[in-house]
Formats: sequence, C-alpha cells, structure tokens
Amino acid sequence: MFYILFSLVAFLFGSIPTAVWVGKAWYGIDVREHGSKNAGATNTFRVLGKKPGKVVLLIDVLKGALATLIPVIASHFYLHLEVDTLIKMQILAAIFAVTGHVFPIFAQFRGGKGVATSLGVIIGLQPIAALICLVIFLVVFIGSKFVSLGAICASIAFPLVVRFVLKEESMWLFGFSILLSGLVIFAHRKNIGRLLKGEESKMNLFKK
Repeated sequence: MFYILFSLVAFLFGSIPTAVWVGKAWYGIDVREHGSKNAGATNTFRVLGKKPGKVVLLIDVLKGALATLIPVIASHFYLHLEVDTLIKMQILAAIFAVTGHVFPIFAQFRGGKGVATSLGVIIGLQPIAALICLVIFLVVFIGSKFVSLGAICASIAFPLVVRFVLKEESMWLFGFSILLSGLVIFAHRKNIGRLLKGEESKMNLFKK
C-alpha cells in the first residue's frame, strides 16, 4: 500500500508543470508553443528569460527532491522501515516523479525532459553524487555552451560516480542510476542528432 501511495504522490509532484504554469500566469505564453517546444527550465530561459527560468529550475529540482524524501520522512516519524525497503520506496518514488515531469497529468501529458527533476531525485537519494554530477554539468555547459551536452555528460557520469567513486553497495540504487542515465540520454536523442550535425543551439550562462 505504501509503495503505491508514495508512487502516486511522487507522480503528482512530478506532474506539476512549472514551466507551463509560470509562462501562462506571468506572460500569457505556453512555452510548449515556442523555442524547443519543451516544458522545461532550459526552454523557459530561452523563451521567457532568466528570472522565470530560475523559478522553474528551482521548483523542478525541489519537486524531485521532495518526492524522494517523503518516504524518508514517513519512515522517520511513522513507518520505521528497514534501509533496503526505504531505498526501494525512494527509487520507485524517483521514477514516478521523473515520469510525472515528462508526462504531466496536469498539462495534457506534454512535459519536459526531466533533467532538473532528475537532479532533484538524485539529491534526495544520494546528495554527494548529485553535487558531483552538477559540477560535471556546469563544467561541460560553461565550456561548450550546450545545455544538452552538459546534461548528457552528467547523466553518463551518474552511475559511474555511484559505483566507482562513492562505492555504493545497494544494487537497487546502482540499477536505478543506470536506468535514469538511459532515460535522460533517450530524452536527448534529438539533441544528440543536432549536436552531431552542428545544429544545436547554444546558451550563454553569463549573458545579460
């Protein structure tokens, strides 16, 4: 019952279409009709600017983190779960949170690619891995000005960091890291094609 409950709550958290709601509420614009037509933080930066982009980025990260931390909070105050069971519940919640972001029930199942929400669920599961992956993302992004390339490199690094740097013993967490990495790369398949063709759009982090 709790597996189902936490999964449902995580899916609803992930389904909060931050980019869509912010765009419509503040500017009367559906970001899915402009730019890359993606309901994520990157397209919000491109279409609406830095201020709304930062708001969308922050909320999308937070909803992923909260979704994976709810089982921890429930275990601490009520369920008192074993570590292995808790990790399984967190992983299931993480999967549903990212799925909710990509296919949001509150926005006709047309969402984003799940990068910011993926960062959030990693923070909830393994914060040190999240920090390392964030650094990798920023280094690649700032050096290349390709958001997609930074996300792809960070996603590839995630299971490697979990397994070889942090030496995580939970095979459930390692398996999830591989799954999440694959999902992020798959979500960026069109970006990979544009990168190979030299047609991918750049973004300058420091441009006013």
